[in-house]
Amino acid sequence: MKQFDQNVTDVIGNTPIIKLQKIGKELESEIYVKLEFMNPGGSIKDRIGSYIVEQAVKRGDLKPGGTIIEGTSGNTGVGLAIYSAIHGYKCIFVMADKQSKEKVDTLKAFGAKVIVCPTEVDPKDPRSYYSVSARLAEATPNSFYVNQYDNFDNRDTHYYQTGPEIYEQTKGEFDVFMTGVGTGGTISGIGRYLKEKMDHVQIVGVDVEGSVLANYKKTGRIENYHSYLMEGLGEDMIPKNIDWDIIDDFVTIGDKEGFLMTRRILQEEGIYAGGSSGGAVCAAIKYAKSLKEPKKILVVLPDSANRYISKIFSDDWMASKGLLDYHHNIVIKDLLTKLNKKDKEFVSITESCCVEEAINLMNDNDVSQIPVVSKGEIIGVVTEKDLLNPLFEGGLALTDFVSVAYNQDFLIADEDQRLEEVYQSLVDKKIALVKRGDEIINVLTHIDILNFIARLDK
Repeated sequence: MKQFDQNVTDVIGNTPIIKLQKIGKELESEIYVKLEFMNPGGSIKDRIGSYIVEQAVKRGDLKPGGTIIEGTSGNTGVGLAIYSAIHGYKCIFVMADKQSKEKVDTLKAFGAKVIVCPTEVDPKDPRSYYSVSARLAEATPNSFYVNQYDNFDNRDTHYYQTGPEIYEQTKGEFDVFMTGVGTGGTISGIGRYLKEKMDHVQIVGVDVEGSVLANYKKTGRIENYHSYLMEGLGEDMIPKNIDWDIIDDFVTIGDKEGFLMTRRILQEEGIYAGGSSGGAVCAAIKYAKSLKEPKKILVVLPDSANRYISKIFSDDWMASKGLLDYHHNIVIKDLLTKLNKKDKEFVSITESCCVEEAINLMNDNDVSQIPVVSKGEIIGVVTEKDLLNPLFEGGLALTDFVSVAYNQDFLIADEDQRLEEVYQSLVDKKIALVKRGDEIINVLTHIDILNFIARLDK
């Protein structure tokens, strides 16, 4: 073999960027994702694991045979453990008890000692994983405390490595860079590099409900913190690594929408990414919807799904946390199949036809509503209810044009859309016309939704 890498740290980085094909297809903006879970340790934190320790060794802060100590949500621990396994360092990692079992077991598999601390305590509480890790570093001889929150080597990693990599891959041909914010190293390092190269780029952080970061950017106050389930995203304190001047805006997402999007990007895009990745994609869609003109949005997907199998990808765990609706992932065409609503030849009526013709068409086709068409476009829907009262009370005659009786309380949905995407609009309207390509193939009504829910457990 003429060419080969010396060890696994040599293949960190150069992760691919792809464009989402299904999720967000209704948007005018384009969403691209950088697959950081394809690093050898399964996350973007492989990058800082190697870089921070290398800098510590150069400065003499870490000596041969020493012990690396860090408070981590898991991924930074893996990055540090990989480097330590190659170079002969010991590791002690301190984690909050909300982190997944997969993360704890992975770190132990590297031979690291793992200490688990309670999540529901103040950062300054002596039981917090911040406090415990700092205390261990003071008490352990020949140790190096990484402190990714306040260690500027964290954001320097991304300024010197990840930022240039992204710019080289894209040639700067995007408008918005989005990533989750926790320690702040990723957004601050990459954001600083991109802003030096691209005058127009917007740097947008992703936060989670309960975290203090987005609100701090807006108000300058640390307030309204409450616990949340998302891992690797958000904070209950302000890390020094965050360069607030780099961040132009924030989008905040909730646990539920972030986790459901995580499932979607696996099922619809085949992207095997974790919870903060789903949260970032969810935020990108929200941001795109707020724009006045289309943009190209690049989003970092930080880690792999394999660290969340017992949580986000477990129906039992999701349901136990109130995060899983039985109907959340149903696709409209599957709903129609479950209801045995077969595709029908599209029956419509023109606005110049009379009311009697509409009634006859309803009878002949056993339907209670008919779309009204003008110049090949659907302009409304006439229903039994639209006709009954006016005819009974004499305000409408059978010979009147149907144009005086139709309503516009309808929407058009694609059969490949998820029910959740159109549900609220359908509640506000009366029916949904379901299309396949450019062809209307079926009708979805309120009673269809009720019948579907009634049959879920049958």
